[in-house]
Amino acid sequence: MLCTRLTNANIVTMDPGHPVAHDLGIWRGRIVGLDEAVTSLPAREVVDLRGATVLPGFIDSHVHLAWAGFKRSAPSVAPCERVDEVLAVIGRAAARTGAPGDWVDVMGYDQRALGRHLTAAELDTVSHGRKVFLMHDSGHGCVVNSAVLALLPFEVPHQGGFLAESAMTAARRLRLPYAQSDIADAVERAARSCLAEGVTAVAEAGIGGGLLGHSPVELGAYQLLRDQGRLPLRVQLMAAADTLRPREAHPRDGLPRALDLGMRTGFGDDWLSLGALKVYTDGGMMARTAALTAPYTGTDRTGQLQDDPERLTQLIVDGHLAGWQLAVHAIGDRAADLALDALEHAQRLRPRPDARHRIEHAGLVRPDQLPRFARLGVGAVIQPTFLHSFGDDYARVMGEERTPWMYRGRSFLDHGVTLVGSSDRPVTDGAPLRGIQFLVERAAASGQLIGPREALTVDEALHAYTVAGAHACRWDADAGTLAPGRRADLVVLGDDPRRVDTSRIADIEIVATFVDGHEATETGKL
Repeated sequence: MLCTRLTNANIVTMDPGHPVAHDLGIWRGRIVGLDEAVTSLPAREVVDLRGATVLPGFIDSHVHLAWAGFKRSAPSVAPCERVDEVLAVIGRAAARTGAPGDWVDVMGYDQRALGRHLTAAELDTVSHGRKVFLMHDSGHGCVVNSAVLALLPFEVPHQGGFLAESAMTAARRLRLPYAQSDIADAVERAARSCLAEGVTAVAEAGIGGGLLGHSPVELGAYQLLRDQGRLPLRVQLMAAADTLRPREAHPRDGLPRALDLGMRTGFGDDWLSLGALKVYTDGGMMARTAALTAPYTGTDRTGQLQDDPERLTQLIVDGHLAGWQLAVHAIGDRAADLALDALEHAQRLRPRPDARHRIEHAGLVRPDQLPRFARLGVGAVIQPTFLHSFGDDYARVMGEERTPWMYRGRSFLDHGVTLVGSSDRPVTDGAPLRGIQFLVERAAASGQLIGPREALTVDEALHAYTVAGAHACRWDADAGTLAPGRRADLVVLGDDPRRVDTSRIADIEIVATFVDGHEATETGKL
């Protein structure tokens, strides 16, 4: 007997062997069959979807759940557009936070709306004796007040209180760690938002260290959720690369650095597992720290690498030799050069044809770099909604020649590169349908077209958030398609993205999200 049979549905399986179905049977969290294979079988529950469209659950292959959850509950200066408004929000937050000397975290900062960065001296006027940490929306910078600057080593660079990249990391280390229970609560909040958008599995892009880790024992927060039955969707955790330490393993193992006990990609189960090793090589376009080969338009600045190129290269090589899948953050084309060079060197030292290394963001990729992605078998994990939200600004700072190179679509596919959709939530809108719409129409929120020749078909865009996401996370034996034996993780939509006008894709209703065969959203619509 089946647990559940979904019937009278427009099931888009993403499986070329059986692309469309009307019935789907579920037993013990797995799909057991489609159409005639299940229509005559008894079922404990039969759900008539009345023609609704069913797709594999969306896979968001690059998220920051803890940061997203904390951002939702923290005071925010968005959408303030004047310095006095921002300072007023910070002042109110500081006044009601703890006692003098305590930390106050404020989110939503973006200097572009203000025309300049705030300064430590300005924060001092409203800090009420607290240590103020104002997080940049990009995740690549912050502004702190003088009480925080006084605690930093003298050599940490800052611009009047603005700290970028490694300097921000130094300030965050003063603030850390968060308690596991607080991290768990934040993760649960963000995960439930993912479910409401049809996401059934995510890859958490860096825990335990790096720019955005929240505790050296951060993995325990996810285990806490799992133990308490509060983990709403499937989570794959990327360990931040600075969590690796030199280990005296046997010489034949060839492991120069490793996590304690030698854990690496693949450890865990269907709900919670270790994924790739996250390596940061540069910053971001929003903070103007993405590492470019030519300056940002109208400036002499080319961004920055996170560390000495030789040390970054060695870290990537060591991760490869230790058996990790690598997720290398590289937004600028100069950072992509470093990442590709290091991955090529690593593969020469120890060939691993199915390593499935990934470059996260691939925000600016020159034409000559595309064949190298393909030759090395490196996937591109992009965030299409960056250009929907920030496309006008990015096009301005990249200039006419480079704008078509940003967050490519068609060029990756034409070169045989696995193209993976993701959000980087909470940097901007995390909804997969929004990302799918952008991949098809390539339009910023203003209507400006950004690299229109990079546009995909709807089917190709759906593939990026289902089949390709499963491949990038090494889940392809279990997820990404609705086929017998796969996990019963799926999303029910109010319309078919392939049949509506492209401009309406992002607005399609999420009727329900199923994880492990059970409806995980509390919509009451089914």
